[in-house]
Amino acid sequence: MNHRPWIVVCLLALLPSPLGFAADAKPQPDETVVYKTIDDVSLSMHVFKPTESDAETPRAAIVFFFGGGWNGGTPSQFYGQSRALADLGMVAMCAEYRVKKTHGTPPKTCVADGKSAIRWARKNASRYGIDPNRIAAGGGSAGGHVAAATATVDAFDDPADDTSVSCRPDALVLFNPVYDNGPDGYGYDRVQDYWKDISPLHNLSKNTPPTIVFLGTKDKLIPVATGRAFKSNLDQLGVRNELHLYQDAAHGFFNKGEPYADTLAKSITFLKSLGFVEGQ
Repeated sequence: MNHRPWIVVCLLALLPSPLGFAADAKPQPDETVVYKTIDDVSLSMHVFKPTESDAETPRAAIVFFFGGGWNGGTPSQFYGQSRALADLGMVAMCAEYRVKKTHGTPPKTCVADGKSAIRWARKNASRYGIDPNRIAAGGGSAGGHVAAATATVDAFDDPADDTSVSCRPDALVLFNPVYDNGPDGYGYDRVQDYWKDISPLHNLSKNTPPTIVFLGTKDKLIPVATGRAFKSNLDQLGVRNELHLYQDAAHGFFNKGEPYADTLAKSITFLKSLGFVEGQ
């Protein structure tokens, strides 16, 4: 990618103030609510609401999933993006999900919780003034995998879920996502018994929602070739998608400094083009 700092500066001037400060001073959610309970484990949704919370027109929403290799992580990873999008009129949510370090769970449990989170957001659409047909999913690294899996993978529904409520988001915003879990992809050793069922790259269809992907050219976990394969497959299926490559950027590059500002600005432009963001 050919960075033009003056363009980013102009975007910073036009967008809400949280855009440039996510890594240094994270905003806090307006509400934290339990969306799922499994035995003695409670999983919370961290909700960021638009200022005009009583608007009559239903709003679009996005549910973010944190990264951490399915091992750890925290919903606060996407607090900055969530506040910025809420300030533009979306309802933004950051979901907790079970991880190996805390709960001893495998990757397929992360996907099950991700699906539950999208279903919860859709089922509670009226509670938050959300349009149930405009719910996006976003995430970074393993969280990008969870988000992509909710849109592409048919397996791993939680038995307690009401599967009459769709878990499929209407758009995807993915930051260096772990979306190839095949023999040459990330995490194969942990999912080899069911990799064909959990790998988003291998479960794409014409029903995959519009997708935007951000990837560094020096990411040691997700090669550029994987990003291009994902894009090529979606192109062949006729699915709208964008791949933005960041020159010399490593894994996890997107959450500070200029890359944070640029990826968020591009995410907003993408969501606006879909009718998810309506403000200036």
